[in-house]
Amino acid sequence: MKITCLAENTAGRACCGTEHGLSLFIETNGKKILFDTAASGLFAENAEKLGVDLAEADIAILSHGHYDHGGGLETFFRINDHAFVYANRNVFECFMDHERYIGLDQKLYDRPRIRFVDDELQLSEWAELHTFQKKRTVVPILSDGLSVKREGVLVPEQFNHEQYLLIRENGKQILISGCSHKGIINIMNWCEPDVLVGGFHFFRLDMQKEGPELLEKTAEALLQHQTTYYTCHCTGTEQYAFLKERMGERLHYIASGDVVTI
Repeated sequence: MKITCLAENTAGRACCGTEHGLSLFIETNGKKILFDTAASGLFAENAEKLGVDLAEADIAILSHGHYDHGGGLETFFRINDHAFVYANRNVFECFMDHERYIGLDQKLYDRPRIRFVDDELQLSEWAELHTFQKKRTVVPILSDGLSVKREGVLVPEQFNHEQYLLIRENGKQILISGCSHKGIINIMNWCEPDVLVGGFHFFRLDMQKEGPELLEKTAEALLQHQTTYYTCHCTGTEQYAFLKERMGERLHYIASGDVVTI
């Protein structure tokens, strides 16, 4: 499996632009998968610089309904004329970060190439989508100031729209996550992958207050699994550095332009 990071908050290669968002191009089992489109058309600009042809993507996956993962959808539709985009059925709800709208462009809702998914979907004999919606949580799911507007009322987010891509290749299970809003400890207990790729959503943690204690417990929990982690985006650079000191070679960072071979 080859994973190319098309867009992320930081640059792994000088030729690649950066933004708050995430986009990955996955080549596995003879197929090409676009996982998220970051916040704008930047992922496509970086793809061209990296020699990645988005027109060749067989399918696309949208991890959840926030702009920094689906803001480039319109660009993808212009470049690629055939790939279906698989998104959770709740992905077009009205998502807010306090008073700021952070959802998708509602004009895309009726696009015929968007395929809405419920709690799980078997994409192929080696690829599945899961929300883990019915799984029992080990740690609480924190809304972290994020909410969803329903019938004009803001309620705390439970991230029903978030889904994860599970791929099997060469005897390994690889889980691809966008932001892991449902809690990285929960996700690891639900799935137990050999490799996990995605954000941990710790960037809001105050490292002068509760951050170190929570991250210490997180590192201990993650090291209980026989998993190699590649993280990015919403984990936060300071928070990543803290985890890296404790997790060593079990944890790596991927940035715009980086290529990971699994």
